[in-house]
Order: sequence, then structure tokens, then C-alpha cells
Amino acid sequence: MKFYVHRLGCPKNDVDADYICARLQDEGHEPVERPEEAESIIVNTCGFILLAKEESIEEILRLAQLKSGGRLKSLYVSGCLSQRYGDELLNGMPEIDGAFGIGELDAIAAAMTSAEGAARTIRTPARRLTYVDYERRVVSDRLPYAYLKISDGCNRGCTYCVIPGIRGPFRSRPLETVVREARRLAQSGRKELILVSQDATLYGCDLRPSGSLIKLLMALYEIDEVAWIRVMYLHPAQVNGELIDYMASANKTLTYFDLPLQHINTDLLRAMGRGTDRRKIENLLRSIRARCDGAILRTTFIVGFPGETTRQFTELCDFVDEQRFDRVGVFTYSVEEGTPAAEMVRQVREETKTRRLDRLMSLQREIAFAKNVSLIGAVREVIIDSVSADGIALGRTRGDCPQIDQEVRVRAFTGTTGDIRRIRIDAANGYDLEGTCGEE
Repeated sequence: MKFYVHRLGCPKNDVDADYICARLQDEGHEPVERPEEAESIIVNTCGFILLAKEESIEEILRLAQLKSGGRLKSLYVSGCLSQRYGDELLNGMPEIDGAFGIGELDAIAAAMTSAEGAARTIRTPARRLTYVDYERRVVSDRLPYAYLKISDGCNRGCTYCVIPGIRGPFRSRPLETVVREARRLAQSGRKELILVSQDATLYGCDLRPSGSLIKLLMALYEIDEVAWIRVMYLHPAQVNGELIDYMASANKTLTYFDLPLQHINTDLLRAMGRGTDRRKIENLLRSIRARCDGAILRTTFIVGFPGETTRQFTELCDFVDEQRFDRVGVFTYSVEEGTPAAEMVRQVREETKTRRLDRLMSLQREIAFAKNVSLIGAVREVIIDSVSADGIALGRTRGDCPQIDQEVRVRAFTGTTGDIRRIRIDAANGYDLEGTCGEE
């Protein structure tokens, strides 16, 4: 059967979709590049916040229209939304032929291979989920980077977050299977590995014998074809001097510190269940900057958390202005059923959340634009993600993660995708940069 996997959500979801593709191909099914060509579609959904849930529903309904007049015979949903609301989706959306939770690869394959009698809903309770480690993974793009999932689930218990209830407790992927997949990705031309998880800093704590993120990074360093290793989701309460020193030393791990701080006011951090406070965060940032020359600091913040006052929001703005982060993402608080924060009093009005988001993003935009202007004339290493027929290349510096950070547009480029070149920055265009191949 010809199938199409529609991908929604985060890079971790993308990796799960690659495993689904591999499982279905092993069953003899044929992938197609366009949903209009498919006899069966699997929508790999996201259910993290309200906007993600709404997008998933909209995409399911849009793709379901292909059943009338097209070749589409079956429509399945998988991933976070179906893990959380599988029965509700089936009862409320007759267009759906099956809803499968996290890691239900065999159930999806069974439904596609023998629709008659196959279960329509399969979900393992979140508390019983294990790490899904399918031996194969199909990556069909030609990009020079790949996401590599090192763990799943979370034990943190942040009061606003549904991830533990969807993806279950934290569980590390065995080191040898991470390295094995990394070698395969490298052999297929991936020069940058981007490690993703819910919390990279806890990697290995649950393994026997116990492991660590540093041990994993050292093992990945040995893969000759890999040039860059980027680590995402470093919990600020867990980053220590040993990890900072390793990232700062001469190895392939980039000095890219992705620290989801979420706020800076100590009372709100406590209400969020973040396990840290303002003093500890400021000490951490000072330590990173002192130990790691040229560190790139990326973070995210939540505005409009229940009880956030004007004074607390102003404190956050002043902190961002003072710290001059390299990359910042801002989200409005989303009320999620089943979380402690959803039951908190003093919920912030939606218009106030939006106003605060706009103000904080405007402040960060000025900082980011000024930082880019300061780079004009500098030379930076850039990995090339794509090259057009007219010689225009798009790439990223060491301080930029694909899809979420800025790009460098390189004129008159004569190399190929995956090249890592020294690029002279000639101009700044808002969040993005322009340059040419050059030397210092």
C-alpha cells in the first residue's frame, strides 16, 4: 500500500515519524512524497499546547477530504494527540480509521497490512511506556544535519506541562543504540547531529551501568564523519561545571547552550516547579560566559503564567535587556487540562498575555538585530544546508539550530550541501545574515 506520513510538532516527533516510515517499509508498504498519491495517511500529531492541538485537528480534517474523489482509503493518527485523546478522536471524528499512541509501530503496521479486525485504538499507559528503539530509521531528506533522539519522557513535573502524562517517565536510550544510529546517519552524509530529548542533562541517569551526557558526547566524538554535535534542551537546574567545561573544550560539541529558563522571577519559577531560582540562574549564566569563550546562549520564556504580575513581567524584561541573550523564544502560557497550573487562581487574560509576548519579543528583536550588525566584517564557520541553481546558498553558523534560529545567505557559492566554509559576513538583514566565502 502507498502511504504518506504527515509530520507535526517538534523534532522528537519527526524522529518518531522516521521510525514509523521504516516499520511500514519493512512491512512492504511504499512511501509517497505527496498526500494526494497515498492510499493511506498517518498524521503524526502534536498535543503539547492548545495551538498544537488545534493545528493537528485542522490537518486531520484537511487530509480527510482526500477520501472523497481521491485514492485515499484510510486515515490514521499517531503521536502525542492520539496518546492523550485517542478515544475522543475516534468518537468525534468519523474520518479517522485508527488512533495510535506513542511508539505503537506494530499496531500501525498491523492496521495498514490487515485493516479487517485490526484494533482501532492502541495506547500504552504513559507510566508504562518504554523507550521505543526501532532498529531502522528512514530519513528521506538530503539535509546535512539530522536529529538524534537520546531519551524520551520527563520526570521534572513542571506545573504547566503535560509531557509526563503523554510521553511518560524519563527513560534514556541505551548508549550503544544511540551511537549505532548516529553512525548510520553519518554514513548517509549527515555532518551535524542535533541531540533532542525532553531533558538532555539527565541522559544516562537511569541506565545500568549509569551513564551521562558527557559519556555520550565523547562516544559520538569518535564518529569521523560527524563535524558538529549540537545539544538541545539543557535543563538549567542540572547544568554543572563539568558539562560546561566539556562543551568549552576542543571537541565536536558546539558551545550552543539551549537553556529553557521560562522566567526569572523566583516566586514564579517556584510556582512553575522549575527547581531553580534567580540567583542560581544568574550564577549559571556567569559560569558559562566565564568558562566558555564565545558561548551562544539560547533560551525560552513563558509570559502570562497564572499570577504573573506587571512587576514580575517587568523584572523579566529587565533581565532579558541585561543578559543580551543570543537567541530567545517567547510563548504565552497555555492552560492544559490535568496540570496543576490549570487549577491555579489568578489566570492571566489572553489579551494581557499577547501584549506581554509582543513587548518581550520587540525587546529581544532589538538585541538580536544589534548583535547581527556587530558581526559585519567578521568571518564565521557556516554549514551549508542548501544551494540553489544560481549559486545562492543557505547555511547556519555554529550558533544557529535549523528551523528555529537564523540563517546565513551566501552569494556566489561554488560548493555543495554539507560543506563547512569560512564565510565573511557582509550584511545583516534583520534576523538573518548575508556573506561571501572569505578568509580573515
